[in-house]
Amino acid sequence: MCGIAGFCNPKRDFTEEKGKWNHILEEMNRIQKRRGPDDQGTYLDKSCGLAHVRLEIIDLVTGHQPMIRKSASGTYAIAYNGEIYNMPELKKELIKEGAVFETASDTEVILNGFMLHGKEYIKKLNGIFAIALWDSAKNQLSLIRDRLGIKPLFYTWADKTLVFSSEIKGLFAFPGVTPQLDRDGLCEVFALGPAKSYGKGVFKDVSEVLPGHCLTLGPGGVSEHAYWNLESRPHTDSFDETVEKTAWLVEDAVKKQMLSDIPISTFLSGGVDSSLVTSICAAELKKQGKVLNTFSFDFKDNNKYFRSNAFQPSQDRPWAEKMVEYAGTNHRFLECDNMAQVDCLFKAVDARDLPCMADVESSMLYFCSQVVEHNKVTLTGECADEIFGGYPWFHKKEAFEGDNFPWSMSMEPRKVLLSDDFAESLGMEEYAHAAYEKTIRETPVLPGENPEEKRRREISYLNLRWFMVTLLDRMDRTSMYSGLEARVPLADHRIVEYIFNVPWSMKCPDGIVKGLLRHAGEGYLPKEVLWRKKSPYPKTYDPAYENLLGDRLKEVLADPNAPIRPILDTRKVHAFLESPSDYGKPFYGQLMAGPQMLAYMLQVNYWLEKYKIRIL
Repeated sequence: MCGIAGFCNPKRDFTEEKGKWNHILEEMNRIQKRRGPDDQGTYLDKSCGLAHVRLEIIDLVTGHQPMIRKSASGTYAIAYNGEIYNMPELKKELIKEGAVFETASDTEVILNGFMLHGKEYIKKLNGIFAIALWDSAKNQLSLIRDRLGIKPLFYTWADKTLVFSSEIKGLFAFPGVTPQLDRDGLCEVFALGPAKSYGKGVFKDVSEVLPGHCLTLGPGGVSEHAYWNLESRPHTDSFDETVEKTAWLVEDAVKKQMLSDIPISTFLSGGVDSSLVTSICAAELKKQGKVLNTFSFDFKDNNKYFRSNAFQPSQDRPWAEKMVEYAGTNHRFLECDNMAQVDCLFKAVDARDLPCMADVESSMLYFCSQVVEHNKVTLTGECADEIFGGYPWFHKKEAFEGDNFPWSMSMEPRKVLLSDDFAESLGMEEYAHAAYEKTIRETPVLPGENPEEKRRREISYLNLRWFMVTLLDRMDRTSMYSGLEARVPLADHRIVEYIFNVPWSMKCPDGIVKGLLRHAGEGYLPKEVLWRKKSPYPKTYDPAYENLLGDRLKEVLADPNAPIRPILDTRKVHAFLESPSDYGKPFYGQLMAGPQMLAYMLQVNYWLEKYKIRIL
């Protein structure tokens, strides 16, 4: 994986001040260096500049970027972040068409494909990517993002110049681009956070290239088009055929994503998702006489403080141990203590450039920093719950009949620490409901489908567009912060396209949560793991952790210059700290409850201060 950045203005000549603009490109690289610690490069043409930092995974010797190729018509250049998993097949096709390759990298596959076929070639890619493609003959830059938004790509405008970057912080290296927050941005943080509206970058005038979209800037102006959309189609396969096809798609996606010139590993929680990915990887490596490295995560002394609840019925470690024995992996159990988790709250903001999933994110960042000491590539079980219907809100009557985001049913928990005047001035309910309604209107429905199945589609689409992207952002930023490439084979677009159209009676046969995936996993896993009740990503239940958060927040409130002071109600905060924690009623998803609200507010304060954000 990598980081990309740059700028383009077809009506400007940046080469007139080469030193200045090359310095800016180098600064954009410096700011994103954690995404690509192994190499870096820049390219400046008359109307366009590209910057790239590289994490070496494929073609370690000749994969330098930006990659430049010349043709009779002009110069082509690419800066790219991602992996193309069907690269071997595509390369063979391009060679038959006359393409000449100088490297073994997937970057050159994209570039040659673009030179031969134009932007339409992107439809052939199976992978995760954020791409900047420059065509000097057309004086045109294209920014392209993968179908599901697994790799980030943000942009803004400065003096009619398009500025882009893998991470928001890269934009602020460009002259005139400063961190500002208006009412909409505040609503993104307090009414929707840690989620955010797709297409928006929270900061004023910062946007993101939408998943499955291509943004093009040329002499005629800017245009944007979707090269991929999720579609509703009739499902004609029988249940047995559906199970068989699902099993094939999952196995093929995992095998494709094992593509690497360095050793791979997997995250292994002992749940069905990560266990399935691990089992397939371990079996493939065993054929080559290799042993898979696996990692699982927990918190220090969690066996002493763990509280079983509706969201988290059991601990993961015994199940991970079963899978290690079954798959024969080289396993490491990693633990995070309270102090590391609190300290990483702020590193997680540095990585995301936004307040994020509190300790759910900070602990993942810590674990990734430990994993990268052993492996630079890992496969995860992320996204199965969004795709196969694993979360409680796929099954609860209240969520099914609700008129709001099913993972944030009430706005009240979000206001529990906020000043009444501040909360009222934002109009949080109205903002969140408008965002929800926008996605409902966009949901691809099947004509003639009954109201129940239509609502199932809406809930599924909401999860794909919102909740899954939040977790994908978490995985990208926390892993790339340490130079770790984390892949998500269960989010292969072919799986998403197929499962989206499978009726609920097949996704959840006999009321079994993720029953289709479990049936598809027969033969890959031990029965007890395959049919284990879902348990989400772990979190600490140590009361000392919450006390630590409370003390930190009290320190913030005691500082008259703390930027969050006018936003919080001090009386409410102290009352909250003195009341018993409620771990069973999260304000976001399954894991973000009372302690995570405290952590989130600490992140907001740090973010406002660190980025010197001007609130309009």
